[in-house]
Amino acid sequence: MGEQKIRIMDTTLRDGSHAVRHQFTKENVRQIVQALDEAGVPVIEVTHGDGLGGSTIQYGVSLVDEMELIEEAVKTSKRAKIAALLLPGVGTKKELMQAKDIGIEMVRIATQCSEADVSQQHFGLAKELGLETVGFLMMAHMLPPEELAEQARLMESYGADTVYIVDSAGTMMPDDVSDRVDALRKVLQIPIGFHGHNNMGLAIGNSIAAIKAGALNIDTSTRGLGAGSGNTQTEVLVGVLSRLGYETGIDLFKIMDAAEYIVNPVMHDQMIINRDALTIGCMGVYSTFLIHAKNAGEKFGVDPRNILMELGRRKAVAGQEDWILDVAAELSEMKG
Repeated sequence: MGEQKIRIMDTTLRDGSHAVRHQFTKENVRQIVQALDEAGVPVIEVTHGDGLGGSTIQYGVSLVDEMELIEEAVKTSKRAKIAALLLPGVGTKKELMQAKDIGIEMVRIATQCSEADVSQQHFGLAKELGLETVGFLMMAHMLPPEELAEQARLMESYGADTVYIVDSAGTMMPDDVSDRVDALRKVLQIPIGFHGHNNMGLAIGNSIAAIKAGALNIDTSTRGLGAGSGNTQTEVLVGVLSRLGYETGIDLFKIMDAAEYIVNPVMHDQMIINRDALTIGCMGVYSTFLIHAKNAGEKFGVDPRNILMELGRRKAVAGQEDWILDVAAELSEMKG
């Protein structure tokens, strides 16, 4: 039986932005936030899929400016905290201050797992603004547990209230997750979180492994809507945790209905583990590369799996989306 409450942070309106090609409307945000809030979801993240300032040609242009979406979320939510994601180098202090003025209460500051040092000034500003702060160590499978823990300790020293182990590629096994949570627990005084993707069908299992190892915060996405084959599915995890005796404060039937009747109709595709998503998991490639690789594959007449395999070989990470077209062009020339 679980003894402590698990805090769910729902990323449908952020990670899910990738899966709908950043086409969320204000009405989508209003309906989804209202449904999640009424179900008792405590934190709802709303931004472009690549965070504040992510609406660009490189990452994908949003249909509606994210500040308008954040404003709609803040206006709609009655209980849930509205959070924003910030990747230093994509978003700037300017966007963070603007989002704070609109009404976010939390910022999740994300870096490549080995580059926590680039986040210091952003954590500093966030604390000055009175925001709750979450550190996000992306592609966490790329560092051994002890080295990852050192990066987490840096984020804690900068002012993070929580640090997340982020399985951006959906490539971790449950033992990988447990080992990393254990390593962070040994050096941190703050809570630990886990963000999983389902490219190998392990998002729920890995989230449970994280909780069993001591993580108190778990990222989810309603109906699994997210990059790659999607995220840990909110309504499923709530059901599983209920069976295990953990408290989340989320009403199971209401979150089921939110998934079925509110989120499902706005999805472009169902979240399934297809051949390309599985390749991402097997190769340890950033989940957000999936749609870009498919588009590049069509443009250059090459198998997206070959693009993803080459990106994995090159150890491509967030911010290197421009490599995808380069790789596709090179593979097309080799084939020709």
